[in-house]
Amino acid sequence: MLENIRLSFQGLWSHKLRSFLTMLGIIIGIAAIIAIVSTIKGTNEQIKENLIGSGDNTVNVRLYQGDNTYEIDYNGVPDGVPVVSEDTRESMLDLAHVEEASLYVAREAYNVVYYQNNGLSGGQIRGIDKNYLDACNFILKQGRGFSESDYKKFRKVAVLDENSADTLFQGENPVGKTIEIQKEPFVVIGVITKASKFEPVINTIEEYYTYAESSNGAVYVPDVTWPMLYGYDEPQSLVLRLDSVDNMTVAGKEASNILNTNLNVSDDTIKYKADDLLKQAEDIQKLSQSTNTMLIWIAGISLLVGGIGVMNIMLVSVTERTQEIGLKKAIGARKGNILGQFLTEAAVLTSLGGLVGVIVGIILAEVISKMTSTLVAISVPAAILAVLFSMAIGIIFGLLPSYKAANLDPIEALRHE
Repeated sequence: MLENIRLSFQGLWSHKLRSFLTMLGIIIGIAAIIAIVSTIKGTNEQIKENLIGSGDNTVNVRLYQGDNTYEIDYNGVPDGVPVVSEDTRESMLDLAHVEEASLYVAREAYNVVYYQNNGLSGGQIRGIDKNYLDACNFILKQGRGFSESDYKKFRKVAVLDENSADTLFQGENPVGKTIEIQKEPFVVIGVITKASKFEPVINTIEEYYTYAESSNGAVYVPDVTWPMLYGYDEPQSLVLRLDSVDNMTVAGKEASNILNTNLNVSDDTIKYKADDLLKQAEDIQKLSQSTNTMLIWIAGISLLVGGIGVMNIMLVSVTERTQEIGLKKAIGARKGNILGQFLTEAAVLTSLGGLVGVIVGIILAEVISKMTSTLVAISVPAAILAVLFSMAIGIIFGLLPSYKAANLDPIEALRHE
């Protein structure tokens, strides 16, 4: 085998231009597939990142009515939805892949939050427990977070995110200032920001509504002060921090099932559901799957053309080396030796083309990324599979010329001019 490989490289080197032109179809086909697969994988990751957010492994479990979140502002507090206990929250920590769990209540912040003449239009007010900031990967930018005594003493204090701080205070330091929420004074004690920055790409109205909640800003208060603003026993929502975004769907469904066991509502469309952003991302990816598959098949046609080129050049090589084959058979070479030599030459030829194609494909993918600002993700399994596939093409399309060479009559071969 090693001798056949050495002879193959020797033959390729002695006919460099012909070998390169023969490999060209394989190179183009493999490069096209690698570039397409890398772009598809990168686009899928971009879709997932746009919906979920970079590094934000959190899933919200909220009360739904049918396919829409239950609107307390318009529908009032529903009967039969009990307050979620601390024991239930702690039970969420026993679910697989869950690292932190927190309970909160929320309302839309339209014309209810003011600092002097500046109002917060849109966004949310959230009453949060002591675990919320950690669960949602928030870090302090200014001031402090909520302390144990804030909850025990029912202090009317608030924490702002960067967007709400900019809207209300317009560059002024908000820490220590007093804002009004539902005409109740709350002292701002801190400003928070996400530990991992993320700027979503918004192309549709659906994507706008997905991010409007966070982009318009939020005001956070201790959940013990919530009755001062709105009332008692409002349905809570749950946020889970997971070890990976890939576990959002399963963990969200398990948490929803636990919360739904405690419901006693007359309207059976009112249920807790997880905001399954991962499933949304997968659904969007599936929409383009048929197009992506078609592109890969089109690129595969060039591999077929390249394989035909390999067969053609190997048939020419057999004709050119007829006397060499006759001489080898005359001194004792068997059919298997001749067959193995020519199959090895074909496999080496296409494997080299595959390796060069992978390199060209990676370069092409990076060029596409730079020119179109499209995220690419190089697939190592696809690269390995491409090289193995190119080797298989060499063996398949080299089989006929190799078989022809192995079956030459040695006497007729030696007489060949």
